Amino acid sequence: MRVVLDTNVFVSGIFFGGVPGLVLDLWKAGDVELVVTEAILSEYEDVLRRLAERYPEVDPDPILGLVTKKGFFVQAARLAVSVCADPDDDKFIAGALGGQAKVIVSGDRHLLDVSGHQGVRVLKPADFAAEFGPGG
Repeated sequence: MRVVLDTNVFVSGIFFGGVPGLVLDLWKAGDVELVVTEAILSEYEDVLRRLAERYPEVDPDPILGLVTKKGFFVQAARLAVSVCADPDDDKFIAGALGGQAKVIVSGDRHLLDVSGHQGVRVLKPADFAAEFGPGG
């Protein structure tokens, strides 16, 4: 199954584990494919590098290298109009459509509000884990 992770879920999974970490574990184990576009990877990298400036012990390169090697890279779909109330979140919808992912994992209310757009569900990390994780 192909999924898109919004940046908060991705970064939270790396630094704090918990349910977002479980979602990343499913990807690392090969149970899900992480759909990535150039814009999504750029945002992941930007946020991780800013965190590394604040926390010098954080090295973003290993996880970014893993995304580069194991991510399912796609061309983002062109959206005729903005889908989300926050247009910056449209990159996740465009990525899901371009990669034929049926799920975006996010807690962002702007993305949650458009769940179901063109068949793409937006699930909170706990809901995704309950449905698709071990025992789901």
